[in-house]
Amino acid sequence: MGFATSWLNEKALFPELIKDAPDCETGIIVVVPACNEPGIATLLDSLALCNQPKCKVEIIIVVNAQPASDDEAIMNNSRCLRNIERWKKENKQCFFRLFSFDMGRPPIDGWGVGLARKTGMDEALRRFNSVDKPGGVIVCLDADCTVEKNYFISIEENLLHKKERTACSIYFEHPLKGADFIEDIYKYVTLYELHLRYYIWGLKYSGFPYAFHTVGSAIAVKAFQYVKAGGMNRRQAGEDFYFVQKLVPLGGYFALNSTTVIPSPRESLRVPFGTGAAISRLMNNPGEEYLTYDPEAFMELRSLFTTAGNLFQTNNRDSVDYYRNLPEGLRSFIGEEVWLSRINEIRINTSGYDSFTKRFFGWFNMFRIVKYLNHVHTGIFRRQPVPDSAFNLLSAEGHKINSRDPFDLLVYFRSIDKRS
Repeated sequence: MGFATSWLNEKALFPELIKDAPDCETGIIVVVPACNEPGIATLLDSLALCNQPKCKVEIIIVVNAQPASDDEAIMNNSRCLRNIERWKKENKQCFFRLFSFDMGRPPIDGWGVGLARKTGMDEALRRFNSVDKPGGVIVCLDADCTVEKNYFISIEENLLHKKERTACSIYFEHPLKGADFIEDIYKYVTLYELHLRYYIWGLKYSGFPYAFHTVGSAIAVKAFQYVKAGGMNRRQAGEDFYFVQKLVPLGGYFALNSTTVIPSPRESLRVPFGTGAAISRLMNNPGEEYLTYDPEAFMELRSLFTTAGNLFQTNNRDSVDYYRNLPEGLRSFIGEEVWLSRINEIRINTSGYDSFTKRFFGWFNMFRIVKYLNHVHTGIFRRQPVPDSAFNLLSAEGHKINSRDPFDLLVYFRSIDKRS
């Protein structure tokens, strides 16, 4: 029995989908959900141009339709499958093995990108299980992306061959100029990506230890850790965010910044979150400012996160005093009784500073942070234009930047992300 046989028997949605046995040297399997993606060859060309890693590589494309997909989307799925087969015939010497299957419209409640991604990732797990490779890497990518040439060798060197590392967020950059899209799309994707990077740096500034991007097309995880985290979830949208929140606390998670995934900035309404949805909303509301969180909210969090470990050696009276000195937003978000109960529970169940801190951030995790941010922006703080918030956060961190232009700010954030 393989390392994941029991899990697959219990958790996988489908029986074996690929009959060809994997090569025993397979180290990386990339999973691509594809819905209404007739231009799939662009992704495949990009992957084929990559430097070949030492391990064997597979690509699994899960062509699927959502319950609400129209006739055009169904026709485009057929085109996608034909284009994959055509590409395989024209690229027989390609270094990776390419598999695809048509899921149609599966009769499963809640079918969407989460379940499509799970289907492919479960199949990748099954293949690693069959060759007893728990350290094999399952990579999430999307059909509208391209990648940097060192994509595979970077994953191989920084994740596959690093025993202490278990999963990662891969660095990404949306295209900010070009002839493929109208000027407004490039302008809006600049604002959207600036918001993403500002948000993560706000978390880092606050002292939150698990600040990582959660972009579905830029995540990789080792097979055994995929099982440990319970596999990909069934959410119709936001599946990437929830998946990463399960992975990070398990340990060994890192930011892989030595290669780049390039997601498309195109519009899309297939899911309510992500690049496509954000661009669609901005395109439908021209002239409307793109707002984000006030940096003051991250400063409130900083006052808590950078000192929370000190609560390990306090008594209830000290915890009350600590609570009453918290900023207004935090006190309005967490009642005193809840605070005392939670801190006491964490203290009782930990034996030292490090274990206390880990358990504290298991409670005040990313989910709670999002709830806090939404709470304080309904009365205490006001959402701010993205460039203003980004500039003010950089200034608070001591960065010297003289421009409030979104493009300049994004380029600067990218440069410090690459170095981090």
